[in-house]
Amino acid sequence: KHPKPAICEMGGKNPVIVGTGADLAAAAEGTAQSAFGFGGQKCSACSRAFIIRPLYEGFLESLVSRAKSLTIGNPLHRDVYLGPLIDQAAVARYEEAVAAAGEQGRVHTGRRRLTSGDLARGNYVPPAVVEVPADSWVWQRELFVPVLAVAPVDSVEEALTGANDT
Repeated sequence: KHPKPAICEMGGKNPVIVGTGADLAAAAEGTAQSAFGFGGQKCSACSRAFIIRPLYEGFLESLVSRAKSLTIGNPLHRDVYLGPLIDQAAVARYEEAVAAAGEQGRVHTGRRRLTSGDLARGNYVPPAVVEVPADSWVWQRELFVPVLAVAPVDSVEEALTGANDT
């Protein structure tokens, strides 16, 4: 038997920056696809979003609406967007991050493992959109789960500083 490998920091907490010229609907859709596709279980998944302040509320509303609309279930079914997480350890990371966000900031969507009906037989969680303080570990730690931290910024320079702070 091989020892279970530790989670490595390969993805770099990939950020999205939404600037003043953005199409909010397209930006929210692209961010949701990157953050929640494959359950966030890929090194290229977006896990942080910095949005220029005047666009923040509109972007957040579109993103949360999109996250809530995603179909969760058996990935063999064509209409399903979000399948199960790989194992219980991933569910624990998800629940830890969402709990921290609830204590430190705000959870807009997503909370805990889904256990109704057929979802009880797997590691299913809803996509989470959270706001946490800049010093929260949620901004720094690679999770490989569908958790996206979002924050308003006052300039592209501030967004780049946040994006590079991992």
